[in-house]
Amino acid sequence: MRHIISLLMENEAGALSRVAGLFSARGYNIESLTVAPTEDESLSRMTIVTHGSERIIEQITKQLNKLIDVVKLADITEGEHLERELMLIKVRVDSHTLRDETKRVTDIFHGRILDVTDDTYIIELTGTGSKLDAFIKALNENCIIETARSGATGLAQGERALSL
Repeated sequence: MRHIISLLMENEAGALSRVAGLFSARGYNIESLTVAPTEDESLSRMTIVTHGSERIIEQITKQLNKLIDVVKLADITEGEHLERELMLIKVRVDSHTLRDETKRVTDIFHGRILDVTDDTYIIELTGTGSKLDAFIKALNENCIIETARSGATGLAQGERALSL
């Protein structure tokens, strides 16, 4: 089962490598990983997407909690939550028809065209992973030059919060 583990950790050199090392040492896969500082400059928020049984996820969370850099941890998929990904995608639009079709599909998916050249568009799209996948399928696959995706990040809904 897919899980999104969100943790607050000390914003220090080597903290990310210790978390990644924990996963690799135990043979667990990280599907996606996002890290950025929080409103408190001394802390970073890390969001890890991984797959595993309840027993494996329990082992992962226990091991993460043992790391000295980890301040607080939560599996946000245990309750109602919102998750989003960011994708930048460069597409070839070397004809008027392709330009119009790409613009139409981008509008349908509430994306934004960030860069326009004679032959390419760079499009920004946010949403769930399945929305981004659907956008890619809706485009002419021969037009896609490259994609960059952030991986999932998320927050628990309601009063639940990962804070000190």
